[in-house]
Amino acid sequence: MKQLLYCLLVVLFAPSLAAADMRFNMTPGVTEISGKVYHLHMTILYICCAIGLVVFSVMIYAIINHRKSKGAVASHFHESTKVEVAWTVLPFIILILMAIPATKTLIAMEDPSDADLTVKVTGSQWKWHYSYFDQDIDFYSILATPRAQIDGTETKGKNYLLEVDKPLVLPINRKIRFLMTSEDVIHSWWVPAFAVKKDANPGFINESWTRIDKPGIYRGQCAELCGKDHGFMPIVVQALSEADFEAWVTEQKQAAGAAAATAALSQTLSKDELITQGEKVYLGHCAACHQPNGEGLQGVFPHLKGSPIATGPLGGHLEIVLNGKTGTAMQAFSKQLSAQEIAAVITYERNAWGNNTGDAVQAKDVSEHRSGNPNVQASVATAPTSTTQNPTPTAEAAAVVDPASLPTLTHDALMAEGETVYATTCAACHQLTGAGVPPAFPALAGSTIATGPVASHINIVMHGKAGTAMQAFGKQLSPQQLAAVITYERNAWGNNTGDTVQPADIASHGQ
Repeated sequence: MKQLLYCLLVVLFAPSLAAADMRFNMTPGVTEISGKVYHLHMTILYICCAIGLVVFSVMIYAIINHRKSKGAVASHFHESTKVEVAWTVLPFIILILMAIPATKTLIAMEDPSDADLTVKVTGSQWKWHYSYFDQDIDFYSILATPRAQIDGTETKGKNYLLEVDKPLVLPINRKIRFLMTSEDVIHSWWVPAFAVKKDANPGFINESWTRIDKPGIYRGQCAELCGKDHGFMPIVVQALSEADFEAWVTEQKQAAGAAAATAALSQTLSKDELITQGEKVYLGHCAACHQPNGEGLQGVFPHLKGSPIATGPLGGHLEIVLNGKTGTAMQAFSKQLSAQEIAAVITYERNAWGNNTGDAVQAKDVSEHRSGNPNVQASVATAPTSTTQNPTPTAEAAAVVDPASLPTLTHDALMAEGETVYATTCAACHQLTGAGVPPAFPALAGSTIATGPVASHINIVMHGKAGTAMQAFGKQLSPQQLAAVITYERNAWGNNTGDTVQPADIASHGQ
């Protein structure tokens, strides 16, 4: 009997000795909370195992010793008070015993008070933005796995898809409070070693905290399906000793000051140097949406190859890269990239994929555009290094054109030109068939805009629509191009309104 009892104890408690080293088990982590979560997990697991052992032991005993071949006769009883009380009270007691430690752990996990350091964590597609409160330090953390590994042309590294260009740096032995939010969709910041997993919701702030016990590098990733590159949104935390962390903070502040001083200097790079650097920036920040070949994703992310932005006025290109575009997925990169990086990536976009504008944008041009100097845009657009072909007339230029001076074109000529303009400017969102991608991009085939009053159609194409992804094309297209594309939209895909819009109608609109 003693031997049987000893064997039972070994079966119950031996696994706990190696549980922490099991590959598929939860790990104890490197924080007090993660340790509590681990021990709670193991305690509940052992309780469940013990219940299963008792239930299956009684069941097997009953099957063997009360089988029909031994002449066993089943007892008949009903409404046994003892049985009713037993199977009600015992599970209740077990649940209470499980709930007490679970409640204590959950309360501890949700108590971010008295923090020594606060870090704001902002998720966006597809990177993390970290801001240290009271330290004036903030930066973006982006996937650093080489594109060649992702494409399968190189052997995958040890930390494939779990490496970033700038890790979140935190001190050990300090209580760190996290404020989680998002710029676009729901993300989830998850680092298993800290037992921290908290959703980042747009428009809301969620709180969490940790206190790391030992230095090291700890990895995690976004745990919420947040879009097509959800798997390319890793988290890397570098935990330093308190002294090393203070040194890192000082280094970051000095580097920021040095970077600001460097940015103020007038540095001129050759076009080839800008394109080389710009290609790296583009692949790291832009290719996820606009694709490495610049052709975008039809109906979702617009193409840059041959687009009015990448081949039109430099001022408009600078503006959209620096400040983004409201109502679309285009982010503002003014705070994400340095002036030199922005200059390089714009130069690359204006000369790659056959765009070949010849433009070379310098860091000083970006800095001056940020400052809002009106002379900058003019100097950029007419810089000696710029050989932009087929410049697009601005809305201001269209506004002063005499309608009588504009040509009158045939319906067929407008339809032919309009189809070309639509394919290069509008089809990325509304599709070549005019069917759109509802609800993000409405259909034009049979729509009230394309078949309703002409004035309303002209107005929305020229001035866009606030709160939606519809851009204002009055500054991007000439009166003739606008007239052509509106004529095309009103007569294609079965709309057949018969309307013919002339350039003079565009120039006189709103006057």
